[in-house]
Amino acid sequence: MKKILTIAALCALLLSCSSKQVVYDITGNKIAPVTESRPATTNLVNGQSQMINPDLSVTFTVRAPEAEKVQFDLGKVYDMAKGENGVWTVTTDPQVVGFHYYFLIIDGIRVADPSSKLFYGCSMMSSGVEIPEAGESYYLPQEVPHGEVRMQRYWSELTQAWRICYVYVPAGYDDNLKQSYPVLYLFHGGGEDETGWPNQGMMNNIMDNMIAAGQAEEMIVVMDRGYAKLANVTESGPRNMFNFDGVSKVIMEETVPMIDANYRTIPDRKHRAITGLSMGGFISWNIGLTNPDAFAYVGGFSGSGQVRSDDQFPTAYNGIWADVEAFNNSDTFLYVSTGTEEPGQMYTGVNAFHKLLEQKGVNHVYFESQGTAHEWLTWRRALKDFSTYLFK
Repeated sequence: MKKILTIAALCALLLSCSSKQVVYDITGNKIAPVTESRPATTNLVNGQSQMINPDLSVTFTVRAPEAEKVQFDLGKVYDMAKGENGVWTVTTDPQVVGFHYYFLIIDGIRVADPSSKLFYGCSMMSSGVEIPEAGESYYLPQEVPHGEVRMQRYWSELTQAWRICYVYVPAGYDDNLKQSYPVLYLFHGGGEDETGWPNQGMMNNIMDNMIAAGQAEEMIVVMDRGYAKLANVTESGPRNMFNFDGVSKVIMEETVPMIDANYRTIPDRKHRAITGLSMGGFISWNIGLTNPDAFAYVGGFSGSGQVRSDDQFPTAYNGIWADVEAFNNSDTFLYVSTGTEEPGQMYTGVNAFHKLLEQKGVNHVYFESQGTAHEWLTWRRALKDFSTYLFK
């Protein structure tokens, strides 16, 4: 999902940045104060197309000798200047820390940067640049025991197609074959897929570091695709992103049983959690709250429950909150989060959901990521925080 940079977030960045900012490299090692430009970690091997400058602006280059016009789209579109040997260059404004999608526009055609790593986002293969977050390395590799992210392919009878999910197993999973683990189901956002959390989200580093620090329990994390077209259902009209019947059915009837059959899980509600970002948050509320016997932990990052008013509340999600006291006594943990700089309805929608739960007396935790918008840094921070509550 394309990052939207707000004026407020940019102002906060400018106030906090200095020429002595401390950053970490991709191995998690602290780097001396930034006094000169350095290659971005999202460059391809030996690539120099992205250079992070001390003020957190980024200089981008691309070789396109036959092009007449080249632009750079980072949410804001910049015109690039042509230099010697057909190399085009631009330096952006200072950027908010975190992960940014970007594109090149060459003679009117939008393309990915051939010198950047590719990420599936904005419903296409996109380029990305990582702006280091000063003083924070929780999402970078550290000298701690590392788990693994495994690709799991499985056949779906409901969709009559092969599906792929990615499964994180904690360090030592293959060493003690008698140990079983709780499971977190973690969903991507709209325009992304099951690769989002392992790649853009760096979830394996977050889980490794949180588990090693004793702040999170050892757990398996399943990242499946948030889309599913049922084979026996004929769709008419445009796709409704809030119709999650297909993916909900696949997850409950096929994915969860498949994971329990192929991994050493603890297959009960007290040891099962579900959350996701944006669209993945909507999916998680829908699955988690309509299957209370399956999940004891339900959350949404920048994605609220689909209930906004008093009249919707008693019947929402099969009436799960019709008796608030009974719900609170059920030991179901709810987690709502957002970024303080989320644009428009993305912030107000989540905040309104939180306020409604608060007004109705529904026990839940509310977390705001300070200074971040609808972006991966918001969701990395949310996963870090959410993980501390699970399976305690």
